[in-house]
Amino acid sequence: MQRRFWTDEQIAQLTNGYPDRETSALAREIGRPLESVYRKAAELGLKKSPAFMASDLSGRITRGRTDARMVATQFKKGQQSWNKGVKGVCGTHENCRRTQFKKGSMSGAAQHNYVPIGSERLSKDGYLERKVTDDHPVPARRWIGVHRIVWEAANGPIPPGHVVCFLPGRRTADAALITLDALELVSRAELAHRNHPRNRDPELAKLVQLKGAITRQVNRIAREAKESQS
Repeated sequence: MQRRFWTDEQIAQLTNGYPDRETSALAREIGRPLESVYRKAAELGLKKSPAFMASDLSGRITRGRTDARMVATQFKKGQQSWNKGVKGVCGTHENCRRTQFKKGSMSGAAQHNYVPIGSERLSKDGYLERKVTDDHPVPARRWIGVHRIVWEAANGPIPPGHVVCFLPGRRTADAALITLDALELVSRAELAHRNHPRNRDPELAKLVQLKGAITRQVNRIAREAKESQS
């Protein structure tokens, strides 16, 4: 499309008319698109005059305005809204009900990512988990470790302060191998003790003991030196 440049005559019309006239009417008179007129006015630094902004032509609603067209549609003091006491903005209209979000319906990413109850996945820690519910809103756990499900099926809910874990050397992500004889119930304190680096790495445990012995010797020497100086 060939670019249409502003003529000196059009710029003069814009400069003289923009402050006190409706922009749409001025654009028709000049023969330019409305957006073009607004851009050129901004480029020239033109603004509407205070008299125009105070007039009905500006489209502004001023407090206390007496224009009959505005007064007729103003909200009156003490007037009740049409939807007072109605649950939902359009709960009674059939077209609104037809397009409203239905309980259990899904769209977009939720629909694309949905997997049915019973599906299994690996957690970020490598444990096999199984989906157990689709309840909404989302409960504390939609996915539960299969090892926990197996243990609770035989023994009931896990007591507070305890966890179900695999016996040493029995951890697996194969559902067929996650059996009751591969699991045990331990307290969280015991689990923390087992997972402490000193208990998981014998070499590290020796280094920690050696560090403690050295520290005690350094403290003893410093204490004896201080006593000899006093």
